[in-house]
Amino acid sequence: MTDIPTPPWRKSRRPSAPRTVLSRELIVSTGLRIVDAEGLEALSMRRVAQELGTGPASLYAHVANKEELLDLIYDQVMAEIHVPEPDPGRWLEQLRETLMEAFRVFASHADVARVGLANIPTTPNALRIAEGQLAIMLAGGVPPRVAALMLDRFGLYICAGAYENAIYLHRQRGSDKDLDAFMAETFGQIPAFYRSLPADRFPRIVAHVDELTDADDRERFEFGLDLMLRGLASCVEEGGTGRPPGPGSPRGPAGPTSKG
Repeated sequence: MTDIPTPPWRKSRRPSAPRTVLSRELIVSTGLRIVDAEGLEALSMRRVAQELGTGPASLYAHVANKEELLDLIYDQVMAEIHVPEPDPGRWLEQLRETLMEAFRVFASHADVARVGLANIPTTPNALRIAEGQLAIMLAGGVPPRVAALMLDRFGLYICAGAYENAIYLHRQRGSDKDLDAFMAETFGQIPAFYRSLPADRFPRIVAHVDELTDADDRERFEFGLDLMLRGLASCVEEGGTGRPPGPGSPRGPAGPTSKG
């Protein structure tokens, strides 16, 4: 019977709380939770271990090091991005929807997008998305070389845009204001500053303050993305040579473009 007390001359020990069963999935989800709340700088193997109530050494049976953990966290975020089966009749619309979703997903996960900079797709979801986006472009008639180059540029554009937003979030964490108030204060001062500039030295900036400052981050992202998609579509409309439009030729640059 559980209501009988233990005799005082006998030693009793309370049962310890059950240990958390570690797994790679649990370690990754814990790491992502830390990054979402505090940013990449807060992430370490020791910090993840503390959150899980264990020691850092126990994590290494599941994750080799922090670099691998970052790759796994990045891939976990990319799992949220859906890529549809290619429809040649609406390939450009499908591509835009996929890229906008990718931007939304990365923007919702603090500065995880920083991991995607200078990162070649090798993890399962990164490869899935690369394969899917290539399939959409090729189904639309984009030349393979152009599709390959655009795949790289799209990834860089999305990660850079999302990471810029994360930088503002990081700065806001150090203030006593919520994000909306912080952003309003930060950007609310820019128009007045531009208007105060010497008009004889900066006549165009002073004359076009509203145009320079009235778009939010989503509008700016969509503007740049639509320009990229328009250029991509022109490669199909012009019968594409495998080279994107550029200087030196109405249909392509003088030589191939390579990464780096």
